[in-house]
Amino acid sequence: MGSEEENKNELVAQLVEQYTFNVWALGSSPSQFTEIKCRLIEVAFLIYMAYVYVLYSVKLDKYYVGACEDIVQRMIRHNSGESVFTSRGIPWELKYHEIYPDMFSARRREMAIKRKKSRRYIEWLISISSEGGKSG
Repeated sequence: MGSEEENKNELVAQLVEQYTFNVWALGSSPSQFTEIKCRLIEVAFLIYMAYVYVLYSVKLDKYYVGACEDIVQRMIRHNSGESVFTSRGIPWELKYHEIYPDMFSARRREMAIKRKKSRRYIEWLISISSEGGKSG
């Protein structure tokens, strides 16, 4: 685990402990205390998610598979021309995404999709996403 990741995890842990201490000090019952702590951990988890995504370029009639921690910023970068590879296909549309708890898991899934080298598989993923999406 890198030091940046350790720092994030430590900060989240500190915030959870500080917040739950304050809630406990205000006189919440133990069950409310546990519920609030669980909700905070869920929020912390959501903040540090990773994504696998599939973009589509009508211009090139091609799909692009990638992984990132901030899907909104990544879409902006793809469509601003920052990447030489994706600049030729602007505008890119987000067609599919999966959510993972960390970049290691997201990269592993990205590589699994790319190893298939299958447009048909990617189009199948997109078709099932309209049925409810996927979380890793």
